[in-house]
Amino acid sequence: MIGYGEAPMAWGLTRGMGRVLGVSLTDAVVAGWLHRSELAVLVERCQACGQAERCAGWLGRTAQAEALPEFCPNKAGIEALVPR
Repeated sequence: MIGYGEAPMAWGLTRGMGRVLGVSLTDAVVAGWLHRSELAVLVERCQACGQAERCAGWLGRTAQAEALPEFCPNKAGIEALVPR
């Protein structure tokens, strides 16, 4: 199982951002589309962002999206994993 015990909130928010785009970050690592170290960078970037409350609010209102909000520092990295 992939998880980040030292940053559970950032892991949950990062995973949630992928989920609303239809991307499972765990599956992306298992399938080889995303290296585990790249996922760690996404989680670290989320943890350092300082927008956790804003992010959680957006995720709470959003079941599906075509794009992540501009305030997300992982916007480009996660959106790049969306199958086209």
